[in-house]
This record gives sequence, structure tokens and C-alpha cells, in this order.
Amino acid sequence: MKLFEGKQILVTGGCGSIGSHLVNRLLEFNPETIRVFDNSESCLFEMQSELADYSDTMRYLIGDVREPDRVAMAMEDIDVVFHCAALKHVELNEYNPFETIQTNVQGTQNVIRGALEAEVESLVGISTDKASNPTSVMGATKLLSERLIIAANTYKGNRDTSFNC
Repeated sequence: MKLFEGKQILVTGGCGSIGSHLVNRLLEFNPETIRVFDNSESCLFEMQSELADYSDTMRYLIGDVREPDRVAMAMEDIDVVFHCAALKHVELNEYNPFETIQTNVQGTQNVIRGALEAEVESLVGISTDKASNPTSVMGATKLLSERLIIAANTYKGNRDTSFNC
């Protein structure tokens, strides 16, 4: 599959369970660069050690989707974004709803804006089954994240960026 061959790819939340698996799979498609964007320095360091054979391809960026300026910097010259960054543990999210909103909703807004400004080719939001008929804070924020990403297709103007979940 040549879909990602030679592409510059950004994976937000690239050290998480889904993001790290995605990074490993993307390496099979011979991209030019994969930028792993995560707020965990320790996890980025571990991933850098594990993927040392791919040092020419991999870039490790410490940052948080809550910070729009850092997101914008991470998006420079990117072709494809996989937005995996999220708070995902239902019980912790119920106890910390404001934090969940800041990451899952406002963070997604920052990623969308960054993608629009950088005019990336495609943004793919990674979601969860809990966004379908949500009964928790986490599910509700992931549903809203999905809706924001899909709605970006209508307000992107003349840009060619494709927004998908």
C-alpha cells in the first residue's frame, strides 16, 4: 500500500495504547517522517529506544494538544494527522470532567485549527465505541470530538484538507 509512502505523518497521543500501535503499523508503509506528539517525556524516551532502528524516520515531540502554539509547530509540513490524543479512562474522566473537556474537546479544536492553518491533506480522528450513545463524560467528549472533526469539512473554506473519524 502506497497511501503513506513518502508522507510526513503526525500522530498526536502517539505513546498511548492506540497511538503507539498505529506508529508501529505506519512504519510498514515507508513514510518519510513520523512525528510522535505526546505529553509523556518518559514514554517518548522509551519509544525512541524501542524504535532506534528507525531514527531517520522518527521524530519525538513533547507537547500537549491543549497548547495551540505547540500543536501548530508540530503540524508544520505535515501531510497526514492521526489524532489519538485523549483522556480515555471512564472512571478518572467522571472524577475530572474539566480536564477531560480540555483535552478531548478543546485539544481536538486545537488540532483541527492546526490542520487548517498548515493545510494538511488529511486529519483522521481516532474515537471509541463509548461515543455511540454516550453515558459518561468520556463518551460525551469523544462524541463531541467526532462531531467537531466531521463539521470541519463544512467550515474549511477552500482548503483541500479532508477531516475523518
